[in-house]
Amino acid sequence: MGTWMRDGVADNPRLATAGTVFAGVFLQAVPFLVLGVIISGLIAAFVSPELLARMLPRRAPAAVLVAGVAGAALPGCECGSVPVARRLFGGGTTGAAALTFMLSAPAINPVVLVATAVAFPGQPEMVAARCVASLATAVVMGALWSRWGRPGWVTRTLPRADGDGQPRWTVFTEAARHDFLQAGSYLVIGAAAAATLRVMVPPWMFEHVAGHLLIGVITMALLAFVLALCSEADAFVAASLTMVPLIPRLVFLVVGPAVDVKLVAMQAGLFGRSFALRFAPVTLVVATVLATAVGLVLL
Repeated sequence: MGTWMRDGVADNPRLATAGTVFAGVFLQAVPFLVLGVIISGLIAAFVSPELLARMLPRRAPAAVLVAGVAGAALPGCECGSVPVARRLFGGGTTGAAALTFMLSAPAINPVVLVATAVAFPGQPEMVAARCVASLATAVVMGALWSRWGRPGWVTRTLPRADGDGQPRWTVFTEAARHDFLQAGSYLVIGAAAAATLRVMVPPWMFEHVAGHLLIGVITMALLAFVLALCSEADAFVAASLTMVPLIPRLVFLVVGPAVDVKLVAMQAGLFGRSFALRFAPVTLVVATVLATAVGLVLL
């Protein structure tokens, strides 16, 4: 059976290419995915939202800036940042700071930036552009909430913390296992999508995207929204799409950790549909615009 499958793949160049792309993306991304979920689990177990709230200034403008930078010091996947932000939101922290942290933590942490550097060797400007655009997105969204956000849009009550009364290492193992299974499943989907795009989409379509920046940006923003990849792994999917220009790929990397289908569902569940229906579309637009602007300057 194995020999028959191997011969079938070897005799089909397109299938062989797809398998190579899939394996390359998946195997490169898995170590960073594992490291990311371990750190995220440790934070879930040992760093409480109350501690984070005490670290943030009470004044909204200062809190937004500190929360944005804190995302680099307290890495976590986007799945974990939403419940943390919800507890910060209900624990006395300004809503703007909580939402800023929710967007910055999965996007600018060291694991994500190192993964981006590995995925784009010899292109440090890609790492810098991702960091700047993602941090700018988080801070701008926090500022927008501070100016126009309404607490009444948050209609869901704060759920009981999963780790209440449980040993910290139990919380760690459960959080890490949950994040790995969820993020791993999306990584498989993303790697398969990258492989499919490489062999199924005609070259003239990529040439059309490469020649029209707006089309490329919109396409990659929507792809990031639908694929819902973990931020520790998305750089390897983006790097595999060598037929797409750098700026649309930067948009893919900035939009993904900020807003995607799974994050919208989580925000609706923890904050309420009224919040998600307002916050998610604005985040998508802000992330796309800022990533494009930063890309035009740095790439």
